[in-house]
Amino acid sequence: MAGTILWFRNDLRLDDQPALAFASAVGKPVIPVYCWHPSAAGRWAPGGASRWWLHRSLQALQQSLGKLGSRLIVRADNPCEALIELAHATGAASIAYGQRFEPWAIAEEERVEVACRAAGISTHRFLGNLLFHPEKMRTGSGVPYKVFTPFWKKCLADETPALPKSAPLTLRSPSVWPASLTIDSLTLQPTIAWDSGLAATWRPGEAGAATNAKIFLDGAVSDYAHGRDQPGVTGTSMLSPHLAWGEVSPRRLWHAVEARLAGKPKAFIINAEKFRAELGWREFGWHVLANFPRTAEDPLRIQFRNFPWQEDAAALRAWQRGATGYPLIDAGMRQLYATGWMHNRVRMAASSFLVKHLRQHWLHGADWFWQTLVDADLASNTLGWQWSAGCGADAAPYFRILNPILQGEKFDTDGAYVRRWIPELQNVPTELLHRPWEASLATTQRQYPAPIVNHPHAREAALAALKACNTTGSQSD
Repeated sequence: MAGTILWFRNDLRLDDQPALAFASAVGKPVIPVYCWHPSAAGRWAPGGASRWWLHRSLQALQQSLGKLGSRLIVRADNPCEALIELAHATGAASIAYGQRFEPWAIAEEERVEVACRAAGISTHRFLGNLLFHPEKMRTGSGVPYKVFTPFWKKCLADETPALPKSAPLTLRSPSVWPASLTIDSLTLQPTIAWDSGLAATWRPGEAGAATNAKIFLDGAVSDYAHGRDQPGVTGTSMLSPHLAWGEVSPRRLWHAVEARLAGKPKAFIINAEKFRAELGWREFGWHVLANFPRTAEDPLRIQFRNFPWQEDAAALRAWQRGATGYPLIDAGMRQLYATGWMHNRVRMAASSFLVKHLRQHWLHGADWFWQTLVDADLASNTLGWQWSAGCGADAAPYFRILNPILQGEKFDTDGAYVRRWIPELQNVPTELLHRPWEASLATTQRQYPAPIVNHPHAREAALAALKACNTTGSQSD
């Protein structure tokens, strides 16, 4: 009996899974499959932290499918060839999948579509991981948006995200299951033992996403506008990796917020809407990448192609390892390496420091984040780094140079964040914690490095480089 192949990609969930809903509604056998083919992504093949997450997310998906009487077929092959082979082996007449918008993924989809047409197999693709389709949102002159605020106003005015659909209670199986690789055979696990902090911090999979969403929406969302900027407290949703791997849909989160708004005071509504606006920033990043695919490696503002970046391997290494001598920056980089995640406010400061104080190319930062973040996705990574470098959509101008000392004093006022990640500064007085070079050597125990650059001098050098790039501006904060 002809059935449908359900091609999982970065949508590793059963809840509000449009491709799954379609496949199960047909009433014929459903053959779920995941194809591991990292070489297709080139430079942006999943990094170490992402591979760690993917291993566990696939295990969780496999268990969830088992509860529906189904299973996950695993292939390590080009999806175009693997899907056609599976269709022939199972007699499946159609393939359903979720659309992706990375340049390499768009090309991959096109190859699958062409091969399926030639083989007489129907294809059905769905928008599962975004609220709005990138082809729809256009300015009044018909071009894609490059600025967030008008983009988000357009989204909210034009459409309301569709209601999410619950997972099916069962899936019809084929009479004979095709052979499958094991998840372990994909060798996604790290070869060195650096991941204990990841395991202590995260629970990959759909159930972990649901737990984090409930904890956040029942708690920290009520102070989100303020708490999201305080790295020393749990004021964010911790949902970014779950969204990156599609373990929860943005529609589910959107409507979960909506369900909590009725009867709430104005302050709660303001904070909840701030969270939904952050979903909007995620959306914006994907729309920019889909409409300007070159930006994955090329600045949107092309004058920055000529920016006089420096090449300093020692400085880059110090930044990567949290040894710059600036406590907020180093705390963030150590948190990143230990847990696969960094607080958003600190990401802004750390990325600004790399591209402005050290004048390293933003792609060096994007590459390091790609390897170490469990929530790495190409759109958010690109948008964030080009924002910091001043060369992207709705970017902070390059002359906006974040002062790492003031950023620490403003957002880590009591020093809880820095003390957690930099134990050698435990005994430094709070008033000197973000400028420990002013404390006594005995207090700092001589273990913490001196600043690798002088902030005022680095700021002036960055502004001079900006002038040499034929751009304008003369301020910082």
